[in-house]
Amino acid sequence: MRKLLLMTLLLSMPLNAEDRFKDVRIQSQEVAQGVHMLTGSGGNIGVSAGADGILIIDDQFAPLAGRIQQALAAIKPGPVNYVLNTHYHGDHTGGNAEFAPPATVFAHHNVRLRLAGDDRVNPAQLPLVTFGEGLIFHLNGDTIRVIHLADGHTDGDSLVRFEQANVVHMGDLFFNGMFPFVDLKGGGSVTGYLEAVSEALKWVDADTRVIPGHGELAGRQELLRFQQMLEASILWARKQDREGSLASWQSAFPTELASWSWRFVTTERWVETLYQERDRLDD
Repeated sequence: MRKLLLMTLLLSMPLNAEDRFKDVRIQSQEVAQGVHMLTGSGGNIGVSAGADGILIIDDQFAPLAGRIQQALAAIKPGPVNYVLNTHYHGDHTGGNAEFAPPATVFAHHNVRLRLAGDDRVNPAQLPLVTFGEGLIFHLNGDTIRVIHLADGHTDGDSLVRFEQANVVHMGDLFFNGMFPFVDLKGGGSVTGYLEAVSEALKWVDADTRVIPGHGELAGRQELLRFQQMLEASILWARKQDREGSLASWQSAFPTELASWSWRFVTTERWVETLYQERDRLDD
């Protein structure tokens, strides 16, 4: 009986995984010449495609790899040559093992460390090349600059700028129109997140197209609005009674910021993040 139950569970696992993604469609949007954004389920994917090959920034979940490859083939036929992970979360790194090889996977040192420390992660998913402060790709007629911004969403976040195309991919340092998820257990912090967004704005002018980790393609105004929400949230939290209860904080949160609430990070969850960070908000 136990053997039969185990077999049933093993057989159902892939099916359940497929069921979760069975209705997901990968949509492609041209951002600039040679640069695209793919959306599906998970983090938005940035694409550089041209004579030198294909670079993708993040790769969502493993079961979607075939559909992602089909979307890429409509942009440029051929395999993915390079993958850059903006951080370690599974909705951004889940497809690594599906694209590598032949692709080479790049990420900050901490991305590999966190993935390697998770027994559930296939070793084939680990980045092959890691870096510290950043690196530069000279690819498809563009200079693609990667910079590590520490202690924001996680401790391994990378921001990517296409200098000629004037495009920035921010990974999960930008949730367009939504409260962000700050992974406190993964080395993130609320104040570090705001600092990262403020740093990113130095790279963004009125004509820059900004690819968020989640949400629609944006520009400088959307990123400024996001920064202002973070600043308002932190300023409010600094004025609260640090000995007060979480419930009291949640009931007092400004209603004008409630429009940023969404399914994954509700107003209650965002305030809980601020509450957990309350002793670090003045750092």
